[in-house]
Amino acid sequence: MTIAPDDVRQGASHRYRAMRDFVQSTDDTVPGKFEITKEGIVHDLLSPNGPHELSRSRLRKRLEKVMPEELVAHTGEPDVENEPEGVMRRPDIMVIAEEDMDIEGSFDARTLIAAIEVVSRSNPRNDWVGKMRDYPLLGIPVYAIFDPRTGTGAVLTDIHRTPDGPRYATRKDFVYGEDVTIAEWTIPTSGLPCYQDDDEEEAGS
Repeated sequence: MTIAPDDVRQGASHRYRAMRDFVQSTDDTVPGKFEITKEGIVHDLLSPNGPHELSRSRLRKRLEKVMPEELVAHTGEPDVENEPEGVMRRPDIMVIAEEDMDIEGSFDARTLIAAIEVVSRSNPRNDWVGKMRDYPLLGIPVYAIFDPRTGTGAVLTDIHRTPDGPRYATRKDFVYGEDVTIAEWTIPTSGLPCYQDDDEEEAGS
């Protein structure tokens, strides 16, 4: 039997809502962070460690020092999602206008100016592969990755269509110590911590 496209979409939407309900029900009861991708639920088992959180704090402060007052580098909840695409993510830092935060429920991913991730020691593939695929799909124009494992990173921009879906066309790599430009704002990367060998068991998302 041939399934109509509408039935396929309804089935996918039902599956996504079931996964979202599960994620929301476990947010305060299961350690780690849950996100939803095309492949299903991603669970980063470990809680964020010191270097991860220090990186996030320093990046937020440096960005807010150079951005207009009406913009924020937000480091909390809620998630950003696109239900038709079946994707729900929670970036480490979201550059967004204050007025676009004044909504109920998840942020509209299309209102984000940039998403920033500090790479997890426990699941780096989520940041370097999964989110590199999902963020252009969500329409987030700039994705910046900071990797404390290696002291390097990349800024991805210029969404374009490919046979595999929307992808970033431009990638600018950097090493810690260089200045990096995220959207319209340039910040230093000096002083950002790197993971040490004894972080491996503690590192998180």
